[in-house]
Amino acid sequence: MRVVIAGGHGKIAQLTHRELAGRGDTALGLIRNPDHAAALTAAGAHPVVADLEHVGVDELAGHLDDADAVIFAAGAGPGSGAARKDTVDRAAAALLADAAERADVRRYLMISAMGVEGEPPAGTDEVFTAYLRAKKAAEDDLTGRDLDWTILRPGRLTDDPPTGRITLGRHAPQGAVTRTDVARVLIGLLHEPRTTGLTLELVGGNTTIADAIHAVTPG
Repeated sequence: MRVVIAGGHGKIAQLTHRELAGRGDTALGLIRNPDHAAALTAAGAHPVVADLEHVGVDELAGHLDDADAVIFAAGAGPGSGAARKDTVDRAAAALLADAAERADVRRYLMISAMGVEGEPPAGTDEVFTAYLRAKKAAEDDLTGRDLDWTILRPGRLTDDPPTGRITLGRHAPQGAVTRTDVARVLIGLLHEPRTTGLTLELVGGNTTIADAIHAVTPG
């Protein structure tokens, strides 16, 4: 399988590159900064320089030639303001969907976040509120398209060693999950086409990844 990951230098993306390479799949990572190319190569991916805040849809679609799937793992990141939450977390996700449609790549996995449904509680930080609203808008855009989409909403992310045991479902309790476990769940969802059309929340738990994915798979 040939998979293009937007936000290719992010922590989850690099872990996903390694998981894909370990399975014999081909991973391409879209990066904004050419200086990050070596890190992607070390992770087993092919770096592609494409700034999602400035690239055109035709150019981006060209980078998706022969791809079997795309994963949106991009984000404006810590320290960015509310404006970039919109241009990256929302607009770049929609741009990738536009490019996928143009390149006839149907499979689209999106990393979103828990807590996007409903309005943030009063007193929530302005930038975090913008982040949640941007993620929800990106979800709404994707679910309205004729693509084979799956949305994954992880809980609080950690760099702890993976446990291989999770809670996965339409709704999950608040909690943390390791980034490596998120990457492994992404791979499991990617290779299970019957998860198309599902929005799933993910935290650590007591169920193996394979069993958790099987439990949420229709049929």
